[in-house]
Amino acid sequence: MTDDVLFLSGEQVTRLLDVDTAIASQRTAFTALGSRAADLPAKIMHPSRFDDSVVFAYVSRLSADSGAVAKIGSVNPGNAAAGLSTIHAVVSVLDPGTGRLAAVMDGTAVTTLRTAAASAVAVDALATPDSTDLAVLGSGTQARAHVRAISRVRDLKSVRLWSPTPRHRARAVETLSDLGFAVEAADSAEEAVAGASLVA
Repeated sequence: MTDDVLFLSGEQVTRLLDVDTAIASQRTAFTALGSRAADLPAKIMHPSRFDDSVVFAYVSRLSADSGAVAKIGSVNPGNAAAGLSTIHAVVSVLDPGTGRLAAVMDGTAVTTLRTAAASAVAVDALATPDSTDLAVLGSGTQARAHVRAISRVRDLKSVRLWSPTPRHRARAVETLSDLGFAVEAADSAEEAVAGASLVA
């Protein structure tokens, strides 16, 4: 069964799915949802009775030409203390004609790209074209991914970033220093958002 299944690690997903492709994919998905062309059952979010984790599952089918896609994962808040991501997931893709398993990929990498791309699509649809100053509340994986994705739909001039831990803010600023515009750490959430034309 697995000889013809595509397996993609998180590193492979990140290498193969660039931000612009993710944004285009989200634009297509939102259009299909808005026109009621896609199938999207209610998601499952189930708090565990054993600990503070939450299991979640999403299923969708974009069109007759695309197979069903399912994501299952877990939110484990205790991972943060060990320096691990608090969310882990796996995505399975089924063949549109036969329903056979076609691909399995790291869902954490897909989620990072998809979530930031969805926000970029929202910014592109809702923010004025001259919105160029971004405030970000957070400094983790999603915050950094949002800066990179939003910079693809707006010509950002500056980013002010705040999160509760100063060393995390500093690390995020350093990680984003290659983008060609000013990225600064703010000392408070209020300082970050003051005068910003965009807030993520």
